[in-house]
Amino acid sequence: MSNPEMPIFTRTFDFLTWLLPVTNHFPRAHRHSFTRRLLDAAFDLRERLEEANLRQGPARMERLGLADEALAKIRLYLRLAERWEWLSPGQYEHVAKMVAEIGRLLGGWKKATTGH
Repeated sequence: MSNPEMPIFTRTFDFLTWLLPVTNHFPRAHRHSFTRRLLDAAFDLRERLEEANLRQGPARMERLGLADEALAKIRLYLRLAERWEWLSPGQYEHVAKMVAEIGRLLGGWKKATTGH
């Protein structure tokens, strides 16, 4: 699994493309704290996947683990944004589906890497 056209790369690109404009509507007072953390986690996710794609064996698994950690942070931040009504229910439903699919793809990649 080292093809940059893997679905996880398309899905994370689509996620970032969706997320950036949406965060522009978050309250200005939180743009340099909460919004920055959410975007950093989203970019970290994509960067760790890119790094994993360039590695093999234990080094790949390490990067996939770091990508999983970034995804967990993204889930937390998105739940908070929905709770604070910075995301509409429809936006949250849409992004939750995107994140769930990325999670499934990441889990599949981890499973394929370990051979289990």
